[in-house]
Amino acid sequence: MAQDVTITEKIKQKLKNFLMENSNVELINAYLYFIQNKFNLQPVLYPKSKTIYMSVDEAMAKIQMGEEICRETEIKITFTHDSVNEETKKIYICPYSGKVFGDNTHPNPQDAIYDWVSKCPENNERIGGLRIKRFYVSEDPGVIASYLQKNRPKEPIRKKVYSSAMSGKIFSSQESVIKDFKDNYLRSMTLLEVQSQNKFNIEEGFLEFIQAQLVEDKVASFIETLAGHEEFLPFVQKWLA
Repeated sequence: MAQDVTITEKIKQKLKNFLMENSNVELINAYLYFIQNKFNLQPVLYPKSKTIYMSVDEAMAKIQMGEEICRETEIKITFTHDSVNEETKKIYICPYSGKVFGDNTHPNPQDAIYDWVSKCPENNERIGGLRIKRFYVSEDPGVIASYLQKNRPKEPIRKKVYSSAMSGKIFSSQESVIKDFKDNYLRSMTLLEVQSQNKFNIEEGFLEFIQAQLVEDKVASFIETLAGHEEFLPFVQKWLA
């Protein structure tokens, strides 16, 4: 006989709301919703590798084992008036001279940086005799703040920063790169979405966990437990009909 499944009041209320909002939900979908809440699962998809992980932490641990996310680098900062101010949200940086163009201090900053690096006298990188149009981009408040020093040095300074291996954008700390990666390169999914999709791979440990939950005895225990609560009886009767 299947063993009783403990359902906390919090999960019970969540499940009740879910079933009321999705009156035609199938048994397995309801069970997966219960499992997601019971184990507080927060699956994420990493589109680049087409892999689904059990959580952000699991994803980060596995991804960082196989590829580089954050790179330490250095930028040259040339302090010029009115290039950056407290309202600047995005900057374009010349890696050779340190000259910077702000999104609110130049009418066309991206065009300006292209034009600048193509003529920058300190740009000695060439392909086919032409200067390489390489530059940095940053939206990180910490990096932008580096250009707002009150006592601006006359000579350029060098500052250690970190770049995203995904976008190439510059950040002031490794933590900022990791946060950007989590926010922009991982996509949250529900357990139901994970189970019903067929386009992506499920990470081995996560797949084993799902398979261990989707067994007849555990699903039967779930049904028996719900049958003991009057508010769930209509759903149980429909599933067993």
